[in-house]
Amino acid sequence: MKKIEWQKKGLIFKPSADLEWMQSHAMLPTAEHIDNGLYKVYFGSRNKNNQSHIGYILLDLDSLSILEISKEPVLCPGKLGTFDDNGVLPSSIQVIENVKYMYHIGFKPGGTTRMDLFGGISYFKEDGTLQRYSEAPIIERCRVNPYINTAPFVIKTPPGSFYQYYMYYVAGCGWIHKDLPEYNIQIAFSNNGIDWIRNGDICIDFQNEDEVALARPYVIYLNNKYHMWFSYKGSAYRIGYATSEDGINWIRSDKVGGMKESADKNSFDSEMVAYGYVIVHNNKYHMLYNGNNYGQTGIGLAIADA
Repeated sequence: MKKIEWQKKGLIFKPSADLEWMQSHAMLPTAEHIDNGLYKVYFGSRNKNNQSHIGYILLDLDSLSILEISKEPVLCPGKLGTFDDNGVLPSSIQVIENVKYMYHIGFKPGGTTRMDLFGGISYFKEDGTLQRYSEAPIIERCRVNPYINTAPFVIKTPPGSFYQYYMYYVAGCGWIHKDLPEYNIQIAFSNNGIDWIRNGDICIDFQNEDEVALARPYVIYLNNKYHMWFSYKGSAYRIGYATSEDGINWIRSDKVGGMKESADKNSFDSEMVAYGYVIVHNNKYHMLYNGNNYGQTGIGLAIADA
C-alpha cells in the first residue's frame, strides 16, 4: 500500500475573539461541499464560559482563502438538563430523504465522572441554521454501550447493501478514573438514519496497552474501498488510518496514512494532531485538522496526493 505523504500548510483559520461565542478553539472541522473548490467548514468554538457553539467558515480550497465567517452560531447548547446543554460540536453531515442533517456531539459535565458525551441529530433550516430533530440523543446508553456514545459519523452505503447507512461512533469502554475514560470506535446500522442498531461491533480497537482513546472517525468510500482516518491517544492524540473492503472489518495502517505532530516546538501542532476531516479535491487529499489543546488556536491543513 502506497504511503500517503502529508505536507502541512499550517493554520488556515484562527478563531476570532471579537465574537462572543468564538473566544477560543475551532474544534472538529466538518466540511460540506458547496461548489468546485468551495466548502462550508463547520466547527465548534467556545465562549468565555468554555461552552462550545457550532459555526462555520466558507473556505476556497483552490486559493486557500476564507471568504466568510459566520457571525452567529448555527447551533447553540441545548436546554438546561438535556444531553448537550453545556456544548455542541459538529460530527458529520448527511442528506436523507432530501433532508440535510448534521449529526453532532453533545457535552455536559458528569457527576461521578468528568463528563458525559452523546450523539444527536439536527436538520438544516432554509436560513442555514440548525433545528434539533430531538432534544434527546440518538445514541444513548444501552446494553452494549453503557458509557460514552458520541462522535457519530454517518455514510450512505453502496447500492445493494443490507443497510442503507453505517454509523461509525466513539463508544466508551469504561473509566480508568473519574477524569480518564477509555473509548474505541464501533459501528451501527440503520435504514433511515435516525434509528440505529448497535451490537457492540468494534471497527478500530486499541493496538497496545498504552492507548486509551480512539476518537473522531471520518470515513470515505473511494476506489471500491473504505478509508478511515481517526484519532488515537496514549499521552497525546495522533491521527491514524485504516482501510476496509466492506466497511465493517478494518485493517489499521497508521504508518501508511496517519499523521504525527510537528517537530517544530513553536508550531500549533507540536504536541498533538487530532480530528482529521479529509476532502478529495483535484486528485489530492486535503486534511483539515486540529492541533495543540484540542484545536485551541484553530484549524490546520495538510495536503497529499490521492
